[in-house]
Amino acid sequence: MGKKLYVGNLPFTATEDSLKEEFSRFGAVESVNIITDRYTGQSKGFGFIEFSTKQDAAEAISKMNNAEMDGRTLKVSEALPQAPRDGGGARRSYGGGGGGSRGGGFRR
Repeated sequence: MGKKLYVGNLPFTATEDSLKEEFSRFGAVESVNIITDRYTGQSKGFGFIEFSTKQDAAEAISKMNNAEMDGRTLKVSEALPQAPRDGGGARRSYGGGGGGSRGGGFRR
């Protein structure tokens, strides 16, 4: 069991400070990160909380999973390691280009 938790179905009004306050009753919170849209800055409705100990994280899961926050039922679980991402935005092309026309223009 890790020390980092996934918290889903967050109310869009939640802030990192309010989340830290809510979860700090289970132990020392090292970091809080609410994921936001890079263009609008609005919360995507989920985030991550890291505790100092695995025991504190386990207690937070048992007490806060399916708990209500501002009218929304939270989903709290152990955060999974991030899967490796593909190399980038370059498109890979396999095969050649299109065929060319062998004929000319106007023929009699």
